[in-house]
Amino acid sequence: MRSLLAAISIFCFAALAPAQDVRPKDVREIGKGGSNAIPRLQELLKNPTRDVRVEAVKQITDIGTARSIDPLIEATHDNDPEVQLRAIDGLVNFYLPGYVQTGFAASIKRVGTSIKGKFTDLNDQVIEPYVIVRPEVISALGALARGGGSMDVRGSASRAIGVLRGKAAIPDLVEAARSKNTDVIYEALIAMQKIRDESAAQRVEFLLRDLDPKVQVAAIETAGLLRNREAVPTLNDVLNRARDPKVKRAALTAIAMLPAESSRPVYQQYLHDKDDKLRAAAAEGYGRLHQASDLPMLEQAWQDETKPQPRLSLAFAQVMLGKTEVSEFSPLQFLVNNLNSSAYRGEAFPFLVELARDPKIRQALYPMLPKGTKDEKIGLCGVLARSGDAASVPEIQKLTNDTDTEVAKEALKAVRTLQAR
Repeated sequence: MRSLLAAISIFCFAALAPAQDVRPKDVREIGKGGSNAIPRLQELLKNPTRDVRVEAVKQITDIGTARSIDPLIEATHDNDPEVQLRAIDGLVNFYLPGYVQTGFAASIKRVGTSIKGKFTDLNDQVIEPYVIVRPEVISALGALARGGGSMDVRGSASRAIGVLRGKAAIPDLVEAARSKNTDVIYEALIAMQKIRDESAAQRVEFLLRDLDPKVQVAAIETAGLLRNREAVPTLNDVLNRARDPKVKRAALTAIAMLPAESSRPVYQQYLHDKDDKLRAAAAEGYGRLHQASDLPMLEQAWQDETKPQPRLSLAFAQVMLGKTEVSEFSPLQFLVNNLNSSAYRGEAFPFLVELARDPKIRQALYPMLPKGTKDEKIGLCGVLARSGDAASVPEIQKLTNDTDTEVAKEALKAVRTLQAR
């Protein structure tokens, strides 16, 4: 009875609201009506008071049903940056629940007529491949990345496009990358990395010599990840001229992602460098050349190496060149073991994803699934979700009944991803 009276009260308030001034607390009261309150909240997106519109977007986001999407798209057309920012976070939050706690709008503070916020370093979020995003959402975000009400809006929209894998908005991201704002350019580049549309690579090649190290490193990484082979001469020049160690490491790592026999002297030059990361990148380059004759040299380097990161890269290179056996001290086992390490999991995982594209290596990984630790099982499910095929499904399904619920959950997710591919 009480819930019925509350619903009637909210309905009556909504009906009377146009005839009186509406305040943010009134909007929160309307929001208690849940999905049924969305039409009224959508009307409030036209209210002349900014704070009312902001609160309306918050409530629509909190309701979070499919009916929330159209009003949030409408809110992206608002002329106030804060409304736009909150609409962006609301749209992403529908497809990736919890995003509103980490998006740009989560840190907004209004100072007079301006707003301040900051982008967090948590820029690795992305929806699962089986999640389908409405084209209108990507279109709305693309328009904001290209020309939102502020640079913060453009940066936030660019990040959102990456999280939602919005390939259709690549032209908008390219336009964002041509802005003069470091955050916007950076967010656009990271979004391109997440989407992995190789057609975008050459369109942002001009940023390889950017004067801001943050942007330059992101541009270099993008060239490697998007396989821009035409960029190799520029990357070599950047490698030779760089004074910033981060830029130099990024350049060699990108060159290693774009294997060519012409780069062999570069790998040879840095394989025994005093810098751990440069040694690691050189080893990766050798592995991707796929020359079995390089294996004895890499085996010796593996035995001599004492630092974890170069050892991971040397393990990757050896497996690439056919050393796929699994034993206590084998390179492949070493990579899988590092899925247990919080410090090096982020290095081992992408190596395994790349290696698992080879059917022979996937066959070597399957027997390791039921025997692994919790972290190994979860990691290998993620690896096979990205690089597996139909034959991987029954192998992963064996873990859907694992006694550890987290393992079972990741296995189900991996199966769903493979089946949706």
